Amino acid sequence: MVLLLAGVGIFAAFQLKGKGPVQYYAAKVESGEIKQVVEATGTINAVITVQVGSQVSGTISKLYVDFNSHVTKGQLIAQIDPPLFQGALSQAKADLENARASLAVAVANTSKARASDAQTKADYERNLSLSKQGVISQQSLDLIKANAEGGAAQVIAALAQEHQARAQVEQKVAAVQVAQTNLDYTTIRAPIDGTVVARNVDVGQTVAASLQAPTLFTIAQDLTKMQVYAKTDESDVGQIRSGQKVTFKVDAYPRETFTGTVSQVRMNSTVVQNVVTYDTIIDFNNPELKLFPGMTAYVSIPVATAANVVKVPNGALRYKPDLSADEIRGLYQKYGIPETSGPRSPIAKAGTPPGGAAPSAEGAEGRGLKYDTQVVWKLLADKSLEPVRIKTGITDHTFTELVQELNGGLKAGDDLVTGVAQGGRSSSSAPRPGGPGAPRGK
Repeated sequence: MVLLLAGVGIFAAFQLKGKGPVQYYAAKVESGEIKQVVEATGTINAVITVQVGSQVSGTISKLYVDFNSHVTKGQLIAQIDPPLFQGALSQAKADLENARASLAVAVANTSKARASDAQTKADYERNLSLSKQGVISQQSLDLIKANAEGGAAQVIAALAQEHQARAQVEQKVAAVQVAQTNLDYTTIRAPIDGTVVARNVDVGQTVAASLQAPTLFTIAQDLTKMQVYAKTDESDVGQIRSGQKVTFKVDAYPRETFTGTVSQVRMNSTVVQNVVTYDTIIDFNNPELKLFPGMTAYVSIPVATAANVVKVPNGALRYKPDLSADEIRGLYQKYGIPETSGPRSPIAKAGTPPGGAAPSAEGAEGRGLKYDTQVVWKLLADKSLEPVRIKTGITDHTFTELVQELNGGLKAGDDLVTGVAQGGRSSSSAPRPGGPGAPRGK
């Protein structure tokens, strides 16, 4: 009996200890401006960057520019050792002269064949008349006729050889042009005006262009006008438009903020670990040449702004009181709130996360994401709770715009519950001590 009484006493003590005083964590309603922004990370690039390569293989004999050198279009920037290509050009020219000499011989042979053909034809015509008079035999006439026909065939063969010789000349002319072009390619010139941002070769280095043209230099056209290639998430690209103003920072100048303008959202997607991103191109001016290609930029793209509005702390939107459905229904009826209001209604589907702020498809207005109607819990002076039904607007992930008060009233300075602690235990939505929500006793 004594053990039973002791057990009951211990159980009662634990029950009383577990139902200690309730402490609410609350945050103030504020007023001011809300900016909804898209955050992204990107890389700074020149507007036009050209990789200068080599069409021929060889050894670099001279370099005329270095890193950060300013070049103009057509300026000599490197030289590949040319003797091999000069020798190839000389050989091609010699072959061309040889082909031209062969063509001259072929032309002479054609003229000789035509003269011989004329002579044999004349002989045949004379002997033909003599044969009719019976001066020469038929056998002799047949031999002369064969010689005349052979002369005509020799003319045709000579003409064919002449055409072949002419084709050989054209072929050798093309070979000379190729050899001259290869020799010209040993002189590397700048294709555009700009700045050398990369040099990939040194004097004495051999470049091989057998499979693909090796990159010798990288030239940025104009570093006073540059771009940021920002990787934006697929969930954000629908809110980004050309012409939007953008701010960004770089690690080299952590205290400075740079500005730019969105010029393009490219449709070519990039997938990394099942995350889909799109390149947002941001144009900006770099007159002092402070920013270099390849720097990492931390971009903020404002997509919606609301000025002079009442701002509700986001923690209050996530809070759901630890009350029974009947208690919540009673408070809703007391303050005239429909029971089906928001995802936190007493008849909300089981499994709805207590802090979930369900977005409304109907509320996706404009460029900023609009949310469904929400119910927040105002902490009154007597430490009781009053549900307030509101319609929310854009958010900066700390505060959310109060668009309309549907039931109840909110003003700047009101306390909204963001969490609760009872008997030393805090609810999942309650911030840690020292956080933005100050505890209020009950």
